[in-house]
Amino acid sequence: MPPMSMATSPAGLILRLRDIRKSYNIGTPVETEVLHGITLSLKEAEFVALQGPSGSGKSTLLNIIGLLEPATSGELVVADRPVQSLDDAALTALRGQAIGFVFQFHHLLPAFSALENVLLPSIIARGRVTPEAQALALELLARVGLKGAEYKRPGELSGGMQQRVAIARALSQQPRLILADEPTGNLDTVSANEVFALLREFNQAHGSACLIVTHDQGLAARCDRVIELVDGRVTGGEGGVP
Repeated sequence: MPPMSMATSPAGLILRLRDIRKSYNIGTPVETEVLHGITLSLKEAEFVALQGPSGSGKSTLLNIIGLLEPATSGELVVADRPVQSLDDAALTALRGQAIGFVFQFHHLLPAFSALENVLLPSIIARGRVTPEAQALALELLARVGLKGAEYKRPGELSGGMQQRVAIARALSQQPRLILADEPTGNLDTVSANEVFALLREFNQAHGSACLIVTHDQGLAARCDRVIELVDGRVTGGEGGVP
């Protein structure tokens, strides 16, 4: 597939949302709008926290940004691609090439080794393991402190080590946008700080934008800025759209 390029965002923007709305049960008596015109953006190398109470719409917003579900209306541009006109195959390709996901629950395949789990995005994208993908996966595991544990299965690793595998997997396609949904929520303080530092290191070294959902005020304070979401609206922080 040729490189994706369509300069529809201002220079340096990796993510742009303008007036994004999301409704469920459309056309029924119980139709409910959960996102009410979200406008925000992320620049290259930005590290941004997304905070808000439970039920504020954070997960829904992250799913829309991650191309896991569509917005009802509004404009979404990811890595210079406006997504509204893309079909399912193009959305899948864009998601695999441009976005890395890190979740609170690492979702590793228990029957696969750490290395095999990191290689999964490459296998899905190309249908096979290339020597380059294998070399990068081994390098990423070493960078996250798992050299020597490449062939261990998740059940043989601690929670913090499993989350490191998940981070290596998310970075294996060298994404331009990293979405992290409470990635430290189940970790002790030391492991949480290590996971945060790993994401920050990749963000700074590769210029990727990172949007991290966290309830940890200490971690949020170490981000470049904080966006606050309450009842489906941005109520604090700065969305950042020019």
